[in-house]
Amino acid sequence: MRPKDPRPALISLSDAARTFRQQPTPWMLGATIAIALAARIAVGEWQLSDIFVPLTVVAVFPFIEWVIHVCVLHWRPRRIAGHTVDSRLARSHRAHHADPKNVPLIFIPWQTLSFVIPTLVAAAFLAFPRPGLALTFILTMSAIGLVYEWTHFLIHSNYRPQSRFYRAIWRNHRNHHFKNEHYWFTVTTSGTADRVLGTYPDPKAVETSPTAKNLHFTRG
Repeated sequence: MRPKDPRPALISLSDAARTFRQQPTPWMLGATIAIALAARIAVGEWQLSDIFVPLTVVAVFPFIEWVIHVCVLHWRPRRIAGHTVDSRLARSHRAHHADPKNVPLIFIPWQTLSFVIPTLVAAAFLAFPRPGLALTFILTMSAIGLVYEWTHFLIHSNYRPQSRFYRAIWRNHRNHHFKNEHYWFTVTTSGTADRVLGTYPDPKAVETSPTAKNLHFTRG
């Protein structure tokens, strides 16, 4: 009898998409995109700034992603005035590092997203001078959020990269999980914010971290 192949069975994009659709977060982001798009079309008043907003957001997002990953997701629990200061996102992310194949842990917790989406909407309408621009921003951020969730899920699935662009992203994030959690913080891009902010070393020059699967040697 032939020995069992220890490698996981690879899946197709359609298989990955089927699993992706079963999670709540993509539906929440998809609904936000649909509502924002319908509202943006209804409002009208298109101006040149409606082009600048998505271009700016796309350019800045790798740095936003980096800051959130470093400061929020990799937050080390602290005792302040006798209380442990921690967050659902940080706890979920530690659990994700401990079990990278656990599908629900790959996604932003729906409880967190149910707070983030209304906050984003309120902040956009307060920050931008006209409703159309605010809706353009909401639409752009929601679309990028959906791309983030899909990319992150795909990296942790048994789908294997086909294009050179995706292979670079796939390798970048796997280095973060299985080589050293102190580097390679971007997920939807590789060599962008990490390169600028000094967290894109040659993997061969980096030691394998003993805490890559147990951030800060903590539980939860």
